[in-house]
This record gives sequence, C-alpha cells and structure tokens, in this order.
Amino acid sequence: MVCSNYILVETLALIQHLLRMEAVRASQEDVVPLLTLEWINESIYREGVTGMLTTHKKRLSLVDCVSFDIIRRLGIKTAFPFDPHFK
Repeated sequence: MVCSNYILVETLALIQHLLRMEAVRASQEDVVPLLTLEWINESIYREGVTGMLTTHKKRLSLVDCVSFDIIRRLGIKTAFPFDPHFK
C-alpha cells in the first residue's frame, strides 16, 4: 500500500486526537512498516499547490491535490479513500 507522508501526518494526528498516544504508537509500530511511503518533495508540493489553486474548490485541500498527483504519477488504479473527492 502506498501512502504519502502528508496522509500519514494527518492520520497520526487524528489517531492521537481520538484514541491517544498508545494508538499512535501501535500504528507507528504495526501499520507504518507495511506502507510504501511517498515523501513529498518541493516539486510535488508545488504541483499540489498549483492544482489546489487552479481547481478553485474550497473543500479540495493541498493534501488531496498532492494525493491525486501521486496516484497519477504512480499509475495507481485502486484507492481506499474516506474522502468523497476521490470517487
């Protein structure tokens, strides 16, 4: 499974908020090692910002746009989204 470091940051923050630090630790130790992490560099960041600014959609975040870029760039055919933007 492929995941960007931006998604990982959002996910761990949500887990910390809802379930506390033990769940963060368990996720870090048990789930993160199973992921192929795509680290966002300056080029991907800039493409994400450009996408966000050109879509003019208030609910489409930088993380969403970067995720779309990674999906396209890697030719990913199947996603497991929790966000309606990815349908």
